[in-house]
Amino acid sequence: MNIAIFTNTPAQVNFYKNIASILEKKGHTIVFIARDYGETLELMNGLGLKFFVYCKARENKIMKILNLPIDIFKAQDFLKINKPTMLLDFGGPETYSAFLLRRPSIVFSDSEPHINLSYLIQYKMFMPLANSIITTKSFTDDLGKKHIKVDSFKEMAYLHPRYFKPDENIFNLLKIEKNEDFVIIRFNAFDAVHDSGIGSFSLDEKRRLIYELEKYSRIFISAEKKVPKEFEKYLIKIPKQKIHDCLYFAKMLVTDTQTMATEAGILGTPVIRCNSFVGKNDMSNFIELEHKYKLIFNYRNQDDAIKKAIDLIQNSDIKKEWNKKKQKLLRDKIDITSFMVWYIENYPESFKQIKDNPDIQYKFN
Repeated sequence: MNIAIFTNTPAQVNFYKNIASILEKKGHTIVFIARDYGETLELMNGLGLKFFVYCKARENKIMKILNLPIDIFKAQDFLKINKPTMLLDFGGPETYSAFLLRRPSIVFSDSEPHINLSYLIQYKMFMPLANSIITTKSFTDDLGKKHIKVDSFKEMAYLHPRYFKPDENIFNLLKIEKNEDFVIIRFNAFDAVHDSGIGSFSLDEKRRLIYELEKYSRIFISAEKKVPKEFEKYLIKIPKQKIHDCLYFAKMLVTDTQTMATEAGILGTPVIRCNSFVGKNDMSNFIELEHKYKLIFNYRNQDDAIKKAIDLIQNSDIKKEWNKKKQKLLRDKIDITSFMVWYIENYPESFKQIKDNPDIQYKFN
């Protein structure tokens, strides 16, 4: 098959990189179509992936909407030349391309439409055009007859032990002693569609968080956008594709972002996640990671999050405790990469099989 994969964010690149690699080894042709957003292109270049850029991210949401037809037709022109037999994406404008080409579209998504109105509208726009929509089992929204739930997390596609081997050379890249304690603090840009109206730490709260944790550990900041000058000395300076090695060895992650919270939890690193997503409409994967596996802490109140971070950083055995929790999660969840390869190669028969017998997914445990 000739398969086209849309990747708009670094997390989407990571999700599909192993799936694409395995499919290529099995004789399929893969072409990536990317949006120039944040660290996406830098990551793809670092991974040695070949890709076509079909649009550039725009901060102004009105401009995003106005330029949507232009972006779709730019992708369309490229796809007409490459003639894909199938398109893979995360739901959105890309699904229109598959519809216009009259090719099947398989969507994987872990962002739930109930989280805000903007994302609900986006779902309403692309769902009728998608042929199959795959989500995590914990996903609470019902997306209809095309919807399939699998017992895994998106991040397992690249952080499952079968695919991820932590590299101790990260300590050299960070310029610190081997096994020296360090904390990663992640600040999000909050400019995606599903981030509409979402915020987290104020400047004063960021300052307090950094200076309090610095009393106990080295601090590294990962940020999607420029940080205040006083924080620049903390910025992590490593290749983008090495961030998961950092997360694995870090003593703790404090973040206002989404994906990195799940990544660290899966890797057995304590997580404090703080933003205004948290609450009754929070995404189910974060609820499951907190209440079932006790790997992360979700806070809406910034002061509570900072107090918890100060408390956790003083626990010298915390990584050992979290490793035991991580093992339970790994036993429960399926290998989503192997599942996706099977599902793509055998589509549409695979869709019928899993609809008839959802437990078939556990052969990929």
